[in-house]
Amino acid sequence: MQRSDQKESEQSVDDVLSGMSRERDGATPTSSSGSSGGGRLSGLFSPRAFLAALLLSIGGLLVGGAIPLVGFLGRFAGIAAAGFLLGLVGSKRHYTEVVLAGAIAAGLAFVLSTLFAVFAPFAVQLLADYGVAIAGVGAASGGLAALVGHYFGRDLRNGLTQEL
Repeated sequence: MQRSDQKESEQSVDDVLSGMSRERDGATPTSSSGSSGGGRLSGLFSPRAFLAALLLSIGGLLVGGAIPLVGFLGRFAGIAAAGFLLGLVGSKRHYTEVVLAGAIAAGLAFVLSTLFAVFAPFAVQLLADYGVAIAGVGAASGGLAALVGHYFGRDLRNGLTQEL
């Protein structure tokens, strides 16, 4: 939404991604059966939005982890910032994609940081005994950080675009 005297000059991420989809699908013939092709759950998960969320989550995790004194907490701040950014610029809700991407990025980061932070034979034994729990804690905390970030990004977008 915008005021009537303003023109919309920026495209959202969803508009750009759907434009790329239309260009690619324009060369392929479409079926004339009249069905939408997606089924009942077609709007629930977008692979392109998931890939964008995963790349941004990994980037936020790396940048947040590079901050010297708050590296561990900075990882989650980076994942939350990635979710916030996607919520701010996206015109549609992508909670599923953002939470899944944050969970995967943080779960892998927890396992890899455990593997490389401890003496190798001890780390392998630790991961063999508690690897699923370590990955689960990482995935849950990363998914929660991404969810909170995406929620606040969507909330800010709604506040900025709502007419007074």
